[in-house]
Amino acid sequence: MLRPASITRKTLTVSSDQLVKTGYLEPQAPQLFVIQPAVLRVDLVPWIQNNRTKVEEELFRNGAILFRGFEIGSASQFEQLICAASSGELMEYRERSSPRSQVSGRIYSSTDHPADQVIFPHNEHSYSRTFPMKILFFCKRPATKGGETPIVDCRKVLTHISAETRARFLQKRWMYVRNFGDGFGLSWQTAFQTTNRVEVEEYCRRGDIQYEWKDHDRLRTRQVRSAIAVHPKTGGSVWFNHVAFFHVSTLEAETRNALLAEFKEDELPNNTYYGDGSEIGEDVLDEIREAYRRETIRFNWREEDVLMLDNMLTAHGRSAFVGKREVLVGMSEPFTRKSF
Repeated sequence: MLRPASITRKTLTVSSDQLVKTGYLEPQAPQLFVIQPAVLRVDLVPWIQNNRTKVEEELFRNGAILFRGFEIGSASQFEQLICAASSGELMEYRERSSPRSQVSGRIYSSTDHPADQVIFPHNEHSYSRTFPMKILFFCKRPATKGGETPIVDCRKVLTHISAETRARFLQKRWMYVRNFGDGFGLSWQTAFQTTNRVEVEEYCRRGDIQYEWKDHDRLRTRQVRSAIAVHPKTGGSVWFNHVAFFHVSTLEAETRNALLAEFKEDELPNNTYYGDGSEIGEDVLDEIREAYRRETIRFNWREEDVLMLDNMLTAHGRSAFVGKREVLVGMSEPFTRKSF
């Protein structure tokens, strides 16, 4: 039986407090920074509280940190860990685009999408006016096969986007169009966590979202966002959007064909355009998808692993899987964009 990849001794260093050791996940994901205990029974929650500045320095440098080998037995402990690693309380999952179950407090299942579906890499809530700066995942139970959470450095993705494409998105930005109430995707009641139209309208006004009520209690929303962002802490530029993620051409062929047979393009549950409403060429979408593919990092989950991401620096996705998989998620440090 093959053992999962481990941290190479060659790259390990011991922290000043002698409680943890750090390195990179060789040979499986040599770009992924890892922190693991150097002695038995290190409580990760107080360690992060006492070393948060150091942790954030590594997070800004690497974009992602895998905490491996610590004892995190429950959703409530995971929630305590996120609080220790963040400023402020956890974020509620609003303006939802993925089916999720609330597990405990503001801890959710990472996604309830069927196991055979691949989820394309994305930055959480890049389409929202307010999004989390940190997102953390906790593996309670790894899948029997597959089920990885691929991650992608969005600074590197940007380097693979041509100057022409970048200029076009800087000029036009991008538009996200959603149609609710046609039997596909989330209902507006689920997405906005309310059954009150007035509350939806108020949320849309606050969030710079155009809304249009259609017949039979259906809703269409449009929001225009920047495709390239400047990180407020590092000052670096990142590719930060759902342009490829929500475009109908990114769906698997069977799903895409079924939707296009059922709906006109402007009635699709989700789709993206340039910010002026014009279509994004297939060559541009291929270029974007290839940029993500080139920078994708995968690793095998182990039980009680915790993955911390800077949500602007690092996108995440999900591989298809076999078996029972239980990965939880929590988000923190809301950031409200003024202008990118």
